[in-house]
Amino acid sequence: MASMFFSSPLWTPLVTLIGEITVLIFIGMFVGAVVVMSIATISVRSGHFYFPRLMKSGMVLLEGMIKGICKFFGFDDKDLVTFFIRLHNTMNMKMFGDTPVEKRAIFLPQCLRAGDCPASLTPEGLVCRRCKRCAIGSEIDTFEEMGYRVFIVPGSTFIKRMVKQHRPEAIIGVGCLMEIKEGLELCDKIGLIGMGVITLKDGCVETILDWSDLVEIAEIGLAPTSAPGNN
Repeated sequence: MASMFFSSPLWTPLVTLIGEITVLIFIGMFVGAVVVMSIATISVRSGHFYFPRLMKSGMVLLEGMIKGICKFFGFDDKDLVTFFIRLHNTMNMKMFGDTPVEKRAIFLPQCLRAGDCPASLTPEGLVCRRCKRCAIGSEIDTFEEMGYRVFIVPGSTFIKRMVKQHRPEAIIGVGCLMEIKEGLELCDKIGLIGMGVITLKDGCVETILDWSDLVEIAEIGLAPTSAPGNN
């Protein structure tokens, strides 16, 4: 039966049609990836995001193709991920700002703490003892005064559990480049407003954060009296 099908006069045109469709799909994806990369480049140079929804969808759908093009031309695809995070934050800014601060949460990675941190792990994450061996203690006080619930977590499993338990409507996640990208994608899937802040240094121990970057995001939508130093 199979041999009869392969010897059928319809087999050759069918294979040809499938091949042509495959080529057209590939060309379409390539052109789409080039268009998205071009718009992203123009946006970076001008400081303004053009067609943000188109870019975000394109970067998600064509991620593999775009990364392949970046590697082919010797570009660092980390710059592309950084741009995706900036784009995501920009698109979520209004919704985040409209969310009351008591319905927001901040998730800090445990790698920001000192190597000899005495904090103990609890079902709510690490409990900072304000030992002043790192900046976390004083910074947590600042954000809690703003009205945020702040968690220090050892991984994404804790974040998922805290989100399920406390049900914030908007969160700020701090982490390395790929952790933030994956976290923001997860937020989109579960309908959570997510904002990302990238650490200045990767690694699992004593990473570095520019706390002013986090403050800038945290202050979005808050009255001036709620911001640090204005109370």
